[in-house]
Amino acid sequence: MLKVPVAESVGMVLCHDITRIIPGRKKERAFRRGQLITSGDIPKLLDLGKAHIYVWEPANDLVHEDEAALHLALLAAGPGLGWDEPNQGKVSLRAAHDGLLKVRGGRLKRLNSLDGVVLATLHNNRVVFKGQVVAGTRVIPLTIQRRILERADEISSGPEPLLSIKSFQPLRVGVVITGSEIYTGRIKDGFYSVVRKKAESFGARLLGQVFVPDDPNLIAAEIRRMIGEGAELVIVTGGMSVDPDDVTPTGIRAAGADIVSYGAPVLPGSMFMLAYLGDVPVCGLPGCVMFNKTTVFDLVLPRIFAGERLSKADIVALGHGGLCEECKVCRYPACPFGKAAEI
Repeated sequence: MLKVPVAESVGMVLCHDITRIIPGRKKERAFRRGQLITSGDIPKLLDLGKAHIYVWEPANDLVHEDEAALHLALLAAGPGLGWDEPNQGKVSLRAAHDGLLKVRGGRLKRLNSLDGVVLATLHNNRVVFKGQVVAGTRVIPLTIQRRILERADEISSGPEPLLSIKSFQPLRVGVVITGSEIYTGRIKDGFYSVVRKKAESFGARLLGQVFVPDDPNLIAAEIRRMIGEGAELVIVTGGMSVDPDDVTPTGIRAAGADIVSYGAPVLPGSMFMLAYLGDVPVCGLPGCVMFNKTTVFDLVLPRIFAGERLSKADIVALGHGGLCEECKVCRYPACPFGKAAEI
């Protein structure tokens, strides 16, 4: 790579993009890598504050920023990801379909520890949509040593890709609405419409709802019946507090489910219960799901629909980032709620 005064660059080929920024309006590519410099370009380059440009001198031990950024993108991208062509030294990675973004945080840290390497991503376990930019990569210098990219190859290799997107599965969902006051018709249920809207956003097929009084044996029977009729996820609403009449946790246990966690370090949603009856997840939802726009249910549901079996450790990890700020205008999932940092 050779540094040449702009005034002497006519007829030479630019080896890097040059950016023009108009404050408060736009940022764009003014000159493209590979562009032949003409006499008419000299004033424009000077207006951009460029006293010199760089022209390419091939070297076996150096890799151009565009080639390096594309190389890093290909290393990182697993199933469900595509990438753009290099632009101003950067490559963006996009979701090929709706799904759950998975980021291997430990390897990401090691990759970004390499001199001159940048890979920025959205948070792990973020719900993303087709075409959305989920990561971007580049190298800091105009050229980078090939040995650094070889080290990036080693870090990125493994049984799982550094980045991937899991598709959501169209699970069959049954809903058990508990509460004697609802069962007898004294009050109208407020859970089902909320649960249905959230579940259907992941492609759920609702098997319907059933109303059950505050009787743990009846709750258990309905959970087992729904699973027997093909439910791949059972959601049990209400009766999750410590009041004597709130017997939903007892009913879930009576169904024979293995309890992963009763209680979650998330606000709102601390009285949430997660259990499994065989391979079927059973979720006990506290009352906040009816009233709060975003709760623990929104953190757990996409992972269930992505086919993950959550452990106690997964629930415990939600505590870091588990406090919802209950903003006047909710921007979830584009906010810190549920985005645990890896220490």
